[in-house]
Order: sequence, then structure tokens, then C-alpha cells
Amino acid sequence: MNKSMWHIGVILMKKFVHCCIGYRVDWRKLLFVGVILTISGIMFQMLILPYPLHMLFLSPPVKFSSYESLNGTIPLREALTEARAEQFHLAQAGPIVSVNSSIKLIESMPVEQMSAATPLRRNSTSRRRKKIKPEGNPKILPPPPPPPHKTIPSHLQRYIWSLSPNEALAYAKKEIEHAPMVVDDPDLFTPLFQNVSVFKRSYELMEMILKVFIYRDGARPIFHQPHLRGIYASEGWFMRLMEANRQFVTRDPQKAHLFYLPYSARQLEMALYVPDSHDMKPLSIFLRDYVNMIAAKYPFWNRTHGSDHFLVACHDWGPYTVTEHEELCKNTIKALCNADQSEGIFVGGKDVSLPETTIRTPRKPLRNVGGNRVSQRSILAFFAGNMHGRVRPTLLKYWNDKDEDMKVYGPLPIRVSRKMSYVQHMKSSKYCLCPMGHEVNSPRIVEAIYYECVPVIIADNFVLPFSEVLDWSAFSVVVAEKDIPKLKEILLAIPMRRYLKMQINVKMVQKHFLWNPRPIRYDLFHMILHSIWFSRLNQIQIPSS
Repeated sequence: MNKSMWHIGVILMKKFVHCCIGYRVDWRKLLFVGVILTISGIMFQMLILPYPLHMLFLSPPVKFSSYESLNGTIPLREALTEARAEQFHLAQAGPIVSVNSSIKLIESMPVEQMSAATPLRRNSTSRRRKKIKPEGNPKILPPPPPPPHKTIPSHLQRYIWSLSPNEALAYAKKEIEHAPMVVDDPDLFTPLFQNVSVFKRSYELMEMILKVFIYRDGARPIFHQPHLRGIYASEGWFMRLMEANRQFVTRDPQKAHLFYLPYSARQLEMALYVPDSHDMKPLSIFLRDYVNMIAAKYPFWNRTHGSDHFLVACHDWGPYTVTEHEELCKNTIKALCNADQSEGIFVGGKDVSLPETTIRTPRKPLRNVGGNRVSQRSILAFFAGNMHGRVRPTLLKYWNDKDEDMKVYGPLPIRVSRKMSYVQHMKSSKYCLCPMGHEVNSPRIVEAIYYECVPVIIADNFVLPFSEVLDWSAFSVVVAEKDIPKLKEILLAIPMRRYLKMQINVKMVQKHFLWNPRPIRYDLFHMILHSIWFSRLNQIQIPSS
């Protein structure tokens, strides 16, 4: 068949050449006719044929997820079928979601978690036209599959997975107590940690064991609606990434080691607080009623009196929203930005200090990260901010316009900001002053780390984030409030060699304080989750053998 077609083509070509010999050919007209035929062929393919011509004659390459096929989550025949459907842009109907706008707690419809779509579905849907998203909501990519645990034999993994949640936690605690020595890990910078061997072993066991159940009860906006912008964004980013996670989240509460109460203290304040009333009790009553509903509906709260439950709140009022429920206040693991252990609500060793991060552009949370080299940091110390709380007025009293090396302001004056912006000041300073505001926490601590400026923390009774694993003396300076008059003297007494080490350490610790739209190992999302996991392990009593 192919040979006969070839012979016919040769004969037609010879006749065409023979006819053209002796005649003058108008190549312009010939070119015009060729263009017309080409355009006609393209239009015919687009309007008439259901698929491109090459799709009719050529078999498209088949793509499927090796991770899923190897792990047996989808049969090979289904994978091939779905991959072939992907090549032809076939879209399957998604689930129908009904929205309940009622604000009543008990009658509220549960908010469905983000389904764990397979990579095949993700590739298919990525070709569809993008929908308009709410303002400021970045695209949260699902995390990659769990990393392989090459150092753990498969039979040991099967043994761990066969344990009950409490037995698995007891096993993890024993393993951490006998953690192998870490000499040189490329992902962890040893000088930053209290004990890098303990942290690494605990983190590996968290990746292998931890499962979190997220309650789907609760109506928006207080529940399941993360606030991703501003100084309280940490609670929203954690909620967003936790609910989208596939590695740690389980839909089976019987397998869970931790239970997440997905509320936003910021959204609670915006929804229920009466401006200028100075009354936070309605907020704590609302949260009390929610916990009582959870305890009545499910058996898991009463089983441990809330000790395996946790919440994440970055608003200054976060600690005060739990005071109306005794078990919530005393037993639950509270990840709080306002980690003030002098008020009796934050419990050191059980509760978790949550880093306060300022997110100005949710779609680009890592914008402006980085700073100048040491030789370009001509300012000894810098602070600019609003005057509230007990510390900042004292700082301004002693250092505003008192010394050229100490750039201390209230709100940054326009005459100054025209020459150098707030961010440029931080990137050009050796030390960035981080005094407390109304509460002990300050977003400037993480800002200083982002801009590679050594933070100077001035807040008595403040529990520093991740202090159970990080050695803050390696990359920061803590100054007592009473020593503010001696601030310059304290900073100048730090030898240059030590400052250079701290500045390098600030760069190295930066990775542990970054929000990534797709979380990566040891980043801020995982560090917060590890702190909660570590706190839960501390509650486990290991029976004597």
C-alpha cells in the first residue's frame, strides 16, 4: 500500500514538472495559493475534527504517577485509562458542595477538607481556565509524597503502623531518648540547635508516625477560613497548609495522635467583638460552646479531657479566648503568638510559642527576604513603630535622637523614609530592636531574621518560638527591660567575631521561619507542627520495663 502511494506521488510530480517546462510560472500566485490551502487546512482541523490530526494517527505518550502506582493506590489499568483521558482533555464532574450560611454553631454544616487529588487529576485540571480567587488567597500546592525513610527497615515501619496511637507515641519517645549522634547533616546547621541529634530523630519520627484529625464542624468565617494577611497571618497560614496536607492529615480519628480545632482568633475577633466595648468574654463563651459541642458529638475530647487536642492562635487575644472552658485552658496544647508565661494561661513545656509573621502580599510571602552584607550595615541598631505597651515609650525616651548609631523612632518620619525605607533600614542595620508592644510578642523578630539582621529581643516573660529545640543565643540578643538605658553599651560589648557568627546563624536559621506555598522539610509549617508533636510526646508516660 505504501509503495503504490509512493509511485502515484512520483508520477504526479513528473507530470507537474513536464507541464511547467516551457511555461513561465508566476511564483507569487503559487505562493498565495499555498498560503490559502494551508490556512484552509488549519481551519478544517480546528472546526471539523474533534481532535488534532496528530492525535488521530499517533498514540499519545501515557503519563502516570510512579509514586501512586508503586504504592498500589490505583490499579495500573485505571492509571493508564486516566492518563489517556488526560491527553484528550476529558474533565470529570466534581463533587457538588452545598454552602450553609447559617452562623449557628450546632446547626452549622461541616466544611469539607481539600480532597487529596492524585497527580493525574492535578495535571488534567491545571489545563483548565483559572478561576477568580478571593483577594489575597495564594494558590496552595499540595505537599509532595512523604519522604522515604531509608534508614528504617520496612518490617519496623509495619510494626510501628500496627501500634495504637498511644503505643506509637510511647515508642517515639523512647527512640528520641536514645537518638543516634548526628555529626554532619547537610540540612541542619548544628550551632542553631540545643541538641541537633534529638531534633533530627524527633522530626524523622514525626514524619513517619504523626497523624492529625481535623474537625470539620464549625461555620465560616470563624472556622476553616484562614486570614492570610497582616501581623496575625501565622494562624491562617498554618490552617491553610494543615487542611491541604495529605501526609499528616487523616480522616480516621481512631488513627489520630492529635486533633486540630481549626478556628481563627482573628476571624473570631472580627465576627463577634463589639468595637470599643473592651469585652472579650463573648469570644471565649463562643469557643467554650464549640468545644462543648465537640465533646458531646465525639468521644475523643472526653477520652483525654482535651490533652491531645490543639489550637493555633496568633491574635493578641488568643490566650483570652480559652478562659471560659477549664479543660481547654489547662489541658489543650495552645500554639500562641502571645506566649507570655507570667499571666498563667500559657503553660511552658506544654504550650507552643508561635512565631508572629507579617505577610504583606499573600501571593508572595517570601517577598524581600534577604539583606545586605555586613560591610554595608552602617547602622548599629534600628527601631521604628507605634508607641504602645510599657517598653516602647521607655526605649524612645532613652534613645530617640540621642545617638547617631542608634536609629530609634516612633512611626518612621516621612523625612527619613524618603531617603531610606523601613525595610532598607533593617537590611542596613547590624542589630534590629524588637521591643514588645501591647503583648510580649512582636513580628519584628521574624522580620529581622528575614532581613538577616540580628534581633535584639526586649520582652520579659516571653517564651521564644521553638526554644525547645533552637538555641536563640546563637543568633539573637535578649535584653531585660530594665537594661534599656544600657542598650548601646550591651551591643558594643559584643565582640565582632561573635557578631559575625550570629549574623551567619541568622542566615542559616532563616529557612525555619519561612512560609512556603508548598511546604518543604524544616520550614515554618513543619517547625510549628513539630513543636506541637514534641509537646504531645512530653505528656506521654513511659511505663518502666
